Amino acid sequence: MTTMLEVAKRAGVSKATVSRVLSGKGYVSQETKDRVFQAIEESGYRPNLLARNLATRRTQTLGLVVTNTLYHGVYFSELLFHAARMTEEKGRQLILADGKHSASEEREAIQYLLDMRCDAIIIYPRFLSIDEMDEIIEKHDQPIMVLNRRLRKNSSHCVWSDHKASCEAAVLQLIEMGHRDIAFITGSLDSPTGLERLSGYKEALAKHDIPLREALIAEGKWHPASGAAAVSTLLSRGESFTALVSSNDDMAIGAMKQLHDSGLAIPGDVSVIGFDDVSIAPYTVPSLSSVRIPVTEMIKETISRLIFMLDGGEFQFQQRFPGELILRDSALRVTKK
Repeated sequence: MTTMLEVAKRAGVSKATVSRVLSGKGYVSQETKDRVFQAIEESGYRPNLLARNLATRRTQTLGLVVTNTLYHGVYFSELLFHAARMTEEKGRQLILADGKHSASEEREAIQYLLDMRCDAIIIYPRFLSIDEMDEIIEKHDQPIMVLNRRLRKNSSHCVWSDHKASCEAAVLQLIEMGHRDIAFITGSLDSPTGLERLSGYKEALAKHDIPLREALIAEGKWHPASGAAAVSTLLSRGESFTALVSSNDDMAIGAMKQLHDSGLAIPGDVSVIGFDDVSIAPYTVPSLSSVRIPVTEMIKETISRLIFMLDGGEFQFQQRFPGELILRDSALRVTKK
């Protein structure tokens, strides 16, 4: 195995100079750097990453904690793709830790990344409370950012979208289009995002004095099969509805399939709106109307803040990203009969 001393001899420099080139600390002329890198390439030398990390106190890694209930969906694949791509653009490696099924397991995943000496950590929480995340941020030296939740104390350490306001706006749009009988498929009711979207649905109805009918609300579990099952539940109750809002696109796609199988036309009989605007939404038949949550922009802001914090910077403001309703063929204005 090639050693640093052998690289130094091949490049005609001291071992200390090779060390400075690899660590990026101290002045070394470009000509000397070129000779060292050429010697490294010719000799096949592999730096001892552990030793270098201990010396620089940096691992060039970012950690991401996500519960595994999100792994199977289109939304998570897009989230992970953008997180990995943007981490790569910053010259770092992304390490994923599974938050599993409880707040204690999310804590264990965060601690795992801390023990791995990740330079900074992103938490996409499901079970940890706001107070618990504020406590974690204040307890540790490594920069920690929370994605998709609004913090109370450490507001500059979170990037979030107002799911309640976005869902309210989508329902208000349906009301403006003439719909009054609007059904709703919730996400998992232990999900903060799901609860916020349900709250937005109720708020929109209240603003127009439309009575809340519990029979028009069915619980989903974020995946397409649960969307189909929710439609079956709604239809079995004998309640009529001309529009349906689903808490995510996966369930909306399952709901559309079940509506079709039940002999209901979309949007002629039932208009459908989903959430997240996943990449396949424009390609369903009919194309799915959806509330776009700017995941790409949110992740970009999150990673940029972490890098800024690692360089000694501080933020003093909170960042909120609004959702945007993208109307496509699945939603239609009510026509008078």
